[in-house]
Formats: sequence, C-alpha cells, structure tokens
Amino acid sequence: MINQQTLAAHESLEVHEAINFKTLCILKSKMMQGLVFDQDLKALMQKDVEQATQAIADLQVVYAKAAFQAPIPNRPTPILN
Repeated sequence: MINQQTLAAHESLEVHEAINFKTLCILKSKMMQGLVFDQDLKALMQKDVEQATQAIADLQVVYAKAAFQAPIPNRPTPILN
C-alpha cells in the first residue's frame, strides 16, 4: 500500500530547492536593507523577509513528509581539515 502522505523523490527535491531559494531571498533582503536609505523601500524589504520566513516554515511542514530528507542546517558546519 502506498502512503499518500509521503512526497515523491522529485517533489522532495523541489520543496528542498524552494526552501533554499527562500533562504537566499531572506539573505539578500536583509543585506540590502543596510544599503537602502528610503524608509518605504526598507519597510517593503522587511515585509519580504517576514513573508519569506513564513513561507520557509510552511515549506518545512511539507518537507517533513518527504521519504528522505537532507538536513537543513541552522548554520554552516566548519571545515576542520
């Protein structure tokens, strides 16, 4: 019997890619906020960060249904060798 709650391999990869993309969007908006002097644009960028953060949370719920998962680290692992 096939479990309907499990994502197919290609769906899992697509959700993972979407999480990575949204993470990069947050990074770019956060970095650009320091270079912007217009308060309206800065507020718009902050709203983008908040929406992307919520999108990541929503995508992680879907990603939990993947048959296999790659870890989504909170920070990069240092290279010691």
